[in-house]
Amino acid sequence: MMRHLPAPPLSFLADMELTVEGAHLPGKTPAGNRRIIRVTGGALRGDKLNAEVVPGGDDWITVQEDGTIIQDVRILLRTDDDALILMSYRGIRTGEPEVLKRLDNNEGVDPDEYYFRTSPIFETASSKYDWLNRRVFVSKGIRLPGKVNYSIYTVD
Repeated sequence: MMRHLPAPPLSFLADMELTVEGAHLPGKTPAGNRRIIRVTGGALRGDKLNAEVVPGGDDWITVQEDGTIIQDVRILLRTDDDALILMSYRGIRTGEPEVLKRLDNNEGVDPDEYYFRTSPIFETASSKYDWLNRRVFVSKGIRLPGKVNYSIYTVD
């Protein structure tokens, strides 16, 4: 007989803000309608992890027919004590067509009006932050004009 386990709790890790450039629009490819957004900076702030975002990461977005966005992001973090942490995540942002249009027009939209979640993965050679290599994380995001904010949680 299969055993039903309770949902794992979440612990707050950090809030992150990314500043971004306008999208490069390569257009519709066989994989979907593509957008590439350069990450120009930002910061990650939490009790156990504080870092600046090294400019130059990218968000390779695929826009599906219904307007849903699939993210493929790779950025580099430099902690306040100079450790380097690679961060990548896949995410989904979706909602009603009129809400997605407002987001595309860079309007402020209440995050309860759309679904925006990611699954970050951290990778580092730092012994101090090695625990990041061995945990699962999830986040909830909000799109703001010229930037994106996330609250990141550890799945305990």
